[in-house]
Amino acid sequence: MKLNLRQVVILFFCFVSSVIVSAQEVDLFKLQEKEEKEKEKNTTDITTAIFKTTRIVNGHSIENIGAGLLDVKINHRFGRVNTGGYNLFGLDQASMRMGLDYGINSRLMIGVGRSTYLKQYDGFVKYRILRQSTGKINMPLSVSYAGGVIWKTIDNPAGTGFYYTDRFSYFNQILIAKKFNDYFSLQLTPTMVHYNNVPLATDPNDLFSLGIATRIRISKRVNITGEYYYQFQHFNGYYNSLSVGVDIETGGHVFQMHFSNSTGMTERTFIHETDGQWGKGDIHFGFNIARIFTIKKPKII
Repeated sequence: MKLNLRQVVILFFCFVSSVIVSAQEVDLFKLQEKEEKEKEKNTTDITTAIFKTTRIVNGHSIENIGAGLLDVKINHRFGRVNTGGYNLFGLDQASMRMGLDYGINSRLMIGVGRSTYLKQYDGFVKYRILRQSTGKINMPLSVSYAGGVIWKTIDNPAGTGFYYTDRFSYFNQILIAKKFNDYFSLQLTPTMVHYNNVPLATDPNDLFSLGIATRIRISKRVNITGEYYYQFQHFNGYYNSLSVGVDIETGGHVFQMHFSNSTGMTERTFIHETDGQWGKGDIHFGFNIARIFTIKKPKII
């Protein structure tokens, strides 16, 4: 088929136009990709869900409750498994801590609690110093501070007397955590607990320990957790605390089941007053329930 001059000119312009349009599309795609990369550089992606709740088992996790939210916690510990069938392997005996945690803002939370074990009251503050993130701010770790006071109100044995202030102890912690991926998180917790009164005059009032905790994801809603506190100084007759458990997310709350050689659920009792040994079967089955309530709705900007 012969083409006249007019048809050749038309075909030529069509070809040139298609090349120009294709080049513009390529340039636009490159421009869009460049803009997306620039946007990523100018935004910060904060790492979330390093742990699934604000407690690992007994100890604090790096997580905070959100601003304006109230976290109602019920922690339950049964007796020792090695007490046998007469005590239904510890289920006949139990101690409990009930706590209320509140988020002041995105960085600061406070909490109070009451334990049946030694009739203790406790209060704490936790503040986020650094948050793990990528993007504009690339922070490899999350760091928080936790500190509080514990008041033991159980009656003293007959014939012994203590000043009112002797019943108080205090703790300070630095929480250092990293979420390596969706399946594994690790936390280190250097801790100092101060006792106003100690068992022996030769015992130090300030005791130091290091907590190690981990989270391993099994499925979308199930995680394995564990925590261990190594004591650099300790009272005679007490051992390091070791706890392992399972976290299950069920809608509006997190249900935690675990085994621990610690009876107490305050920093003084589970870090420095654990008198049970795993090797001897001094193991407590227990659970934590956390339920979130919205007290103050965040402002929508």
